[in-house]
This record gives sequence, structure tokens and C-alpha cells, in this order.
Amino acid sequence: MNPSLPFPPSAGPVFIVGAPRSGTTMLQYILDDLPNLSMPTGESHFIVPLYRNQAAYPDAGTSGGMRRLLQTLHDFNAEFLDTDLHGMKFDVDALAEAFLAEGRDSVRDVIAGIFEHNARGMGKARWGDKTPYYALHLDKLIDWWPDARIIHLVRDGRDVALSLFGRKHDFSAYNVYYAAQYWQKYVDVCREQGRRLPAGQYLELRYEDVLNDQAAAMRTVCDFIGEPLPGEVPHPASELDEASRQLKTVNRNNQEKWRRALNAWQIRVFESEAGATLQQSGYPVLTSTRRLPLPVRALYRLHNALAIKLYRFLGRNRSKLNFVVRPHAQQPSSTS
Repeated sequence: MNPSLPFPPSAGPVFIVGAPRSGTTMLQYILDDLPNLSMPTGESHFIVPLYRNQAAYPDAGTSGGMRRLLQTLHDFNAEFLDTDLHGMKFDVDALAEAFLAEGRDSVRDVIAGIFEHNARGMGKARWGDKTPYYALHLDKLIDWWPDARIIHLVRDGRDVALSLFGRKHDFSAYNVYYAAQYWQKYVDVCREQGRRLPAGQYLELRYEDVLNDQAAAMRTVCDFIGEPLPGEVPHPASELDEASRQLKTVNRNNQEKWRRALNAWQIRVFESEAGATLQQSGYPVLTSTRRLPLPVRALYRLHNALAIKLYRFLGRNRSKLNFVVRPHAQQPSSTS
């Protein structure tokens, strides 16, 4: 998708999406340094579930309905609302009063209101959100915010696999075959949805390109979202904090770790499952993209499924298993 093609400029939200462990947090921190854009730390996660369930809140424009919706949001992701919004305090009563006074009466308007109030509290006029799994639901984001900009960050899937293994219980990734399928699904689904959007609304950016030439990558991003880079805003220096004058730097060495950490068979397995997507993303393939025999794939699926069940079993029974064997109490010696 060519972001230079015409698409109406807007102050709509900016969404960073992509396969988990692809560097989206890095990009979020970089973009939050922009003078006009607020990118909360953490991940919201509630936009898609509430989009699907928005019909359950027909009374959001009433005092009771508004409070119920805000409480639902807090119950869903209290950590994000309490610790990742640095421009506001999430207080159900205060927000309900403010949102009703502003005429907000839908789930979409309330969610936007949270981000807008937070941005204002940070002295910024525009907001964004970084939640990787929204990569699978671009249609819902665009339905609610037709003027949104989508940045799809793509990282070499073999490095993503290594990162997934570091948090295997969080992502249920217990072997390289599953990691390949996981990464490929995110990239392919997001890319296909992005192709259906108007030119200039979807930008695909490689993580490695940000690492290797941050200045050029950020110029591309800022041109795409219609925001100036730090230092280009005609304000006195006293009005810009240090973070807004200088973009954060990145670690250029955080790439191609898979060449050292994965063995030849693991590379073969990954590339046999996701090689085509690697090539479409501009990454070299060292082995064959021909899929493994069906029995081998079945064994990998079985292994991952059993590992998930084992972890859940141990989790349910951890209190039973976590016991301490105490030594027998020493008997007092007898005296003659």
C-alpha cells in the first residue's frame, strides 16, 4: 500500500497493530514523543469486545447506563485504565458526568472520550492506541473511526518465534511450528484487510527498517499520519519538553537473532510453514517453503496442544503440588 496516494488528511486516531512481539511497544514509545500525538502505554484490548457487544448498552446516554458502561470497561482492563493513562484519572462518576455533558451516548463515543480526555491531559490534541491483536480486526476499527490511520508493524517471524518462546505460557507457543502459524496468521490477515482500505490509510512498516534507519522510517510514518517530527513544530523551546525534541533511539542489534538461536531443523520447520509470508515481507528464506509431511505437522500440533493442557493442569493444581516437606521434629534425648 502506497501511503503517498491521496487520502483525506485527518486528526483521526492512529492504531499500531501487528503480530505480538513484533516491536509495537517500541513504535508506541517513539510515536508518543510526537508533540501532538498521545499513545498510552499498555494495550487497551477492550475495543473489539465492546464493538461486538455494543448493542448491550442502548442506554449509554443516561446516567445509569453511562456508569454501567464505564464500570464494564474498568472491570475488563483495570490495569490499562488505572496505570497507562497518564493524562487523566479513570473515575467512573467524574467521567460519567463529563461524558454526559459532552453528549456522548454510544460505546464508540465513550471509548473515544477516554482517549481524548487522556490526550488533552497530556497537552495533546490527537490520540492513538497500540494493541497488537487489533491486527485481525481492522474492519471494526475503521467502522468506528473511518478517518483512522493503521500502522502495521512487521518483524521477521523467526525472531518473533524466539520472543514468543520467552513468554510461551502467555502466547501458548511451545514449538516452532505453532509459532510460524501464529505469526503468519497475524501478518496475512492484517495485510489482506489493509489492502482493502483506501490508499493512504494503511501503512506497512518493517521493524528492521526502523532499527536500521530510524530517521527515514519516522519520516515515512509522520508523513503518513500527517504529524510533524519533533523539532519541526514552530514553538519556543521552552514549550517543548526534552522527550518531544528528540525521538527515542532504538537498539539496532535486536534483529536476526534467529540465525544464532534456531537450529537448522527449526529454521526448516518455520520456513516450511510461513516461508511465503517471509518472502512477501522481504525476508530471506534459507531452506524450502515446501510444507512438512502431514504426520509431522500433526505431531507438532499434538505437542503444542498437550503442552497447553499440561500448563493449565499444573496451574489448577499448583497449590496442591506446592507443598513443603518438613523434617521430622527432633526428639529430646533421654537422660539416665
